[in-house]
Amino acid sequence: MPAASATTRASTRASTMALGAIALWGSLAPLGVSLAQVPPFLLTGLGLLAGSVLGLGFALWGRVSLVLPWRTLALGVYGLFGFHFLLFIALRHAPPVQANLVNYLWPLGIVLLAPVLLPGARLRPLHVVAAGIGFGGAALAILDGASDAGAQSDAGGFQWGYVAAAASACVWATYSLLTQRVAAFPTAAVGVFGLASGLLSLACHALLEPAVDLDTHALLLIAALGLGPLGGAFYLWDAALKRGDARQIGLLSFLTPLLSTLGLLMQRGQWPGMSILLAALMVVGAAVLGAHASRENATQATEADN
Repeated sequence: MPAASATTRASTRASTMALGAIALWGSLAPLGVSLAQVPPFLLTGLGLLAGSVLGLGFALWGRVSLVLPWRTLALGVYGLFGFHFLLFIALRHAPPVQANLVNYLWPLGIVLLAPVLLPGARLRPLHVVAAGIGFGGAALAILDGASDAGAQSDAGGFQWGYVAAAASACVWATYSLLTQRVAAFPTAAVGVFGLASGLLSLACHALLEPAVDLDTHALLLIAALGLGPLGGAFYLWDAALKRGDARQIGLLSFLTPLLSTLGLLMQRGQWPGMSILLAALMVVGAAVLGAHASRENATQATEADN
C-alpha cells in the first residue's frame, strides 16, 4: 500500500505539471494571432531565446551544471527546433487547418510509441481506445475553430505539406519519449535546448523571411510567449515526463487544441458551441479512461513485486 500511495502521488504531481504545460501551450494560438505580423521563424527564435533565460537562470540559482553529452543536446535540438521547423513548412505547403490536424497526431504518437521506446511501458486496449477518443475530440475542436474563424482552404488532392506535418508530430512524440532514454539531465538544461534551437530559428529567419521592425508592444508579447508556451511549458513538460506515465500525459495533451480554440474564441468575444463542449467531454473522457488503464498497470506491477 505505501508503494502504491507513493506512485499515485507522483502520478498526480506529474499530471499537474503536464496540465500546466498544456495550459501554457493553449495560449500559443491567441498570442500568435496577436503577433501575426511577425514572421514565424523570427517569432519562434525570439520566443525560444526568451524561454531559455528561465532555464539558465534556474541553473545559476541552483548551481546546476548545464554541461550536456552531445547526444542529449542533439536530441533537444531535434525536438524543439525540428518540431517547429517542420510545422512551419507544413503550414506553408498544406491547408493550415488540415496540417494542424495532422500535427496533433503527436499525443497519439506518445501513447502508441511508449511501449516501443520505454522499457516496462505496456499498451493496454483501454489506452488505444482512449487515444482514439482523445484524437477525435482534438479534431473536433480544431475543425470547429476553423469553421468559427471562417477559414476556407483547398483540401483537394494530396499536398506534400502533410508529410511535414506528420513528421513534426513524429518528432515531438519521439523527443518526448527519448528524453527518458538518454543520460539523465536536469530540467534546467531544456534552456540549452531552447538557446540552440532559437539561434537556428533565427538563422532560418535570416535565410527564408523578410526583415521586420518590432515595436515595444510586439516585444512584450514575444517575452510573454517565451515565458509561457515557448519557455515555461517546455520545463513543465520535461519535469512531468520525468515523473509520470507518458501514456497518461499523452492523453492529457489532447486538451491543447481544445484550449487553443477556446482561447481564440475568447479573443474574438465568442462563446463555445456544442461541438466544443462535445470535444471537451471526449478529451476529458479519454484522460479518465487512460488514468484508469494506468492505475490498473500500476496495481498489477505492485502485486507482481509483492
